[in-house]
Amino acid sequence: MKTVKEVSQMIGISIRTLRYYDEIGLLKPARISENQYRLYDEKDLEKLREIMFFKEMDIPLETIKKLLANPELDRKEILLFQKALLERERNRLNGMIELIEDVREGVNTMSFEAFSEDDIERITEHTMEKIKPEQLQDFVQRFGSIESFSAALKKELKDEEIEANLIKLYGGKDKAVAASLSATGSMEEMQKFQQETEETYKMFAAAMANEDNELKEAAIKKLAESNKKMWHIENARYFLLQLADQLEDNELLSAATDKQYGMGIASYIVRAIREHYGII
Repeated sequence: MKTVKEVSQMIGISIRTLRYYDEIGLLKPARISENQYRLYDEKDLEKLREIMFFKEMDIPLETIKKLLANPELDRKEILLFQKALLERERNRLNGMIELIEDVREGVNTMSFEAFSEDDIERITEHTMEKIKPEQLQDFVQRFGSIESFSAALKKELKDEEIEANLIKLYGGKDKAVAASLSATGSMEEMQKFQQETEETYKMFAAAMANEDNELKEAAIKKLAESNKKMWHIENARYFLLQLADQLEDNELLSAATDKQYGMGIASYIVRAIREHYGII
């Protein structure tokens, strides 16, 4: 048997709190001694540890009392539920931290200045220079001539929706232009990116099959790093959230992803990305 003082020192809880738990019927001592000392046995200590754990999870004392009084209490289910709540809160905080980092580094300090004619001309010229001959031939067949393809490219860059997405992705017009002009057009680079994407999607599939949250988080981080390198962006948050929207809204893309990596994988990736950034 342990006294109030001994329990207080052992568990790290105040004597006043133990007395309060007794008063509200949350934790009654095993017995009261002749000199009116509260005495606790091992069963009481085990119950107190459970109370402390649930309290750490921010569960109200009245709820804890009802839980412990329930003979059919499934502690594992409670833990799983609480774990899910904590993970959701963690992901929400992760998203906030990344936004703060964006603002601190100037990534999310948006400049909505539109592309100038000079910007469009420079991007178009750079793109034309970097396109492989076989790719250019394909574009010529599709558009009729090099001039027609060049004009179509300039028209796309003037499209307000495309322009807005580029500016959001890079955090401003100047960064979007700089990223466009740093593109190498390398097929080897694109093939490496595609290979990394395939490996990442296989990681997602394995994580889904095994309910492996650690592997899921590793896949998200790998996907983010791969896209940052490929598209010359400083933070992949916006890009990955856009990817999640596309996987959800584009039925053909979703079906193709499921066909290649397993049924339900598109929805799994969508939820994984949004959970990681605290969107859901």
